[in-house]
Amino acid sequence: MPAFDASKAAAFLAAAHRDRDAYRNLPVEIGPRTVADAYAVQEALRTLWEPIHGKVAGLKIATTTKVMQQLMGIDHPCGGMIFEKRIHASPAVIRLDRFMHMVVECELAVRLGTGLPPIAGGHTRASVRKAIGAVMPAFELIEDRNAVYRETSVLSLIADNAWNGGIVLGPETALPPALDLDGMAGALRADGAARGAGRTDDPLGALAWVANLAAERGRPMTAGMVVITGSVMPTLPIASGERFSFTLAGLGMVEMTAG
Repeated sequence: MPAFDASKAAAFLAAAHRDRDAYRNLPVEIGPRTVADAYAVQEALRTLWEPIHGKVAGLKIATTTKVMQQLMGIDHPCGGMIFEKRIHASPAVIRLDRFMHMVVECELAVRLGTGLPPIAGGHTRASVRKAIGAVMPAFELIEDRNAVYRETSVLSLIADNAWNGGIVLGPETALPPALDLDGMAGALRADGAARGAGRTDDPLGALAWVANLAAERGRPMTAGMVVITGSVMPTLPIASGERFSFTLAGLGMVEMTAG
């Protein structure tokens, strides 16, 4: 069997996004065979996308919560990159015509005050908490290109940057020493009406997981990076003109309107 070539898969994905092709799993002949292969494709895609979307300024964690794992039919998290030109401040107007099919997730985001280099034994909830400079509510913009979620290969999802199309960040709050980030109540409203609710699910565990992944891949996270820690409720579509507001108890609100 020939050696795996991540650049071929990355070129396929870049072309698919450019041409607005409907999502499909990577063809077997060029697709990743292992999780390591999948992240190699993601890193090759980074090289192609940074001239377009800017440097990587943060990381995302996909399918961390039970609700999202059930939706995708998998049992483990996945990581992805957030590019600097795709980071928006609340209140934001997001143009839907820049996406093929965008859906929204509601999340707790953190901004690192210090970096997270590799450490002996790996990062833990305690070690990553010390690195957090600020916390905030956030939306993740998911470009799923009309994928059928339960037919999606996890390896293709990882290779396709876990479908991140950007984020919207609410106002930052310094992390209070006594604040428990697990189980925080979140509520979503659409045009003023209640649309959904949920709670954070082990965000520090998710942050430790992605910190270890980044270190293992040779790209440890640095101070100033943003990490979104997993959706607190199922993904939701947003229609043109619709206004979403997501509140995390004690951390304020993030707002976005679909233009």
